Amino acid sequence: GEDPEFIRSRIPFVKLTPVYPMEQLKLETSQSDNITPRIMDLITPIGKGQRGLIVSPPKAGKTTILKDLANSVSTNNPEVYIMVLLVDERPEEVTDMERSVKGEVISSTFDQPPDNHIQVAELVLQRAKRLVEHGRDVLILLDSVTRLARAYNLSIPASGRVLSGGVDSSALFPPKRFFGAARNIEDGGSLTILATALIETGSRMDDVIFEEFKGTGNMEINLDRKLADKRIFPAVDITRSGTRKEELLMEKEEARMVWKLRRLIYEKEPEVALEQLIDYIKNTKSNDDFLKAIKASFDKEKKIK
Repeated sequence: GEDPEFIRSRIPFVKLTPVYPMEQLKLETSQSDNITPRIMDLITPIGKGQRGLIVSPPKAGKTTILKDLANSVSTNNPEVYIMVLLVDERPEEVTDMERSVKGEVISSTFDQPPDNHIQVAELVLQRAKRLVEHGRDVLILLDSVTRLARAYNLSIPASGRVLSGGVDSSALFPPKRFFGAARNIEDGGSLTILATALIETGSRMDDVIFEEFKGTGNMEINLDRKLADKRIFPAVDITRSGTRKEELLMEKEEARMVWKLRRLIYEKEPEVALEQLIDYIKNTKSNDDFLKAIKASFDKEKKIK
């Protein structure tokens, strides 16, 4: 339904200028019982155009975090087009995601061949790029980049250069290209990609894939199996999670308070730090109230000194 002249003058995705994320996707909603979005707003703020990894061992709650992310963004930022891409996933997980998330769910289940996984992923990426060329804000939630890399490893012709774990070196470029497409565009539009990466699966291949993607994102959430086993959710390792250039997404005073909060957290064990943070958050109605309480306690300490 677009004007043909507009299509002709449209700037291709590769020629659009990428910049750091500047506008935060606020995840906090009026659902007071769900504290995951509030913790993420404080510890790992997400901006339009973010390239984030959710690093997770099995059964640590990554699927729940993806659902919370999708529903928070659809509630607070209805202008963002949400696409959930499930690769090599169980069919019942796909159904559950379709029923839980307000967004487009695209999937290729584990009973499909690797070529189908790749084709579906490429279609999703190309559709997202065209929307960004139109100035739209798009969010892709990928579960998981590890399984996508495995699919490429099985499908592409062998290059002769095999890394440990049986990963062909040329198989890592296509999923990196997918993940690297996330960017904030200077003149409007953004593509945000949040992808899960699997660790501690017992597979050397999965570890090699994660090591290759480590450091390519500008936001990382690390989930801890020990915390999940103790039923502490969200099982986020606060000390190892964070966002690069987070000060661009926050107000000056808010960023200053979050940095003070981090200094307090780093002095404690991850389990103790998370439990205390959850308790503090549950006792306040919003993150604004929480940060005001922290500021008041710091000001009180200064006066005592």
